[in-house]
Amino acid sequence: MAPNAHEAKMAHPRMAAGVLFFDAAGRVLMVEPSYKDYWEIPGGYVETSESPLHAAIREVQEELGIAPLVGRLLAVDWAPNEAEGDKVLYLFDGGQLTQDHLGAITLQPEELKSFAFVSPAQISERTIPRLARRILAAAEARNEAVPVYLEHGQKPGSEAA
Repeated sequence: MAPNAHEAKMAHPRMAAGVLFFDAAGRVLMVEPSYKDYWEIPGGYVETSESPLHAAIREVQEELGIAPLVGRLLAVDWAPNEAEGDKVLYLFDGGQLTQDHLGAITLQPEELKSFAFVSPAQISERTIPRLARRILAAAEARNEAVPVYLEHGQKPGSEAA
C-alpha cells in the first residue's frame, strides 16, 4: 500500500481535555459558557504539539484564572460527532479546590458567565447527555486504580442512555 493511501486510512481525531474539580461535598465544578445553551467543565481543545495534560492546565488558567495542581487521568472518551468529526476527550482529576483557589477564580469574560458546584444528581439537568455520562463516569473513576475508557460517555458494552 502506498504511504499516502495508508495515511488516508488513519484516524485524525480532534482532542480535547478537561478537569474535574470537586468541593468537600463531592460536587463537581461546572462552568456556564456564554456561547452554549448548556454547562461544561473547565477545558478545551488540545493545540498542535501540546499534550492533553498541558492543554487541560492551560485551559483552566485561561478560563478560571487559577493554576491548581492537576492530577491523574480519570477517563478517556472516544466521541465522534457528525458536525465535528472524530474526537478523543481526556478528563483529569483536579481534586478539591482550596479556599484560596476558589477566592482567586476570575472567569474569562468572553467565554464564561458563571460557575457552580453541581451535585451528581444535577449534572444531567445542566448539560447534554453524553457530557453528563462522561463526567459521572470520570467522577466514579476517582475511586478506581485505573482510568476508565468510554465511548460516547459510556463503558463499552453498556446500554445506551
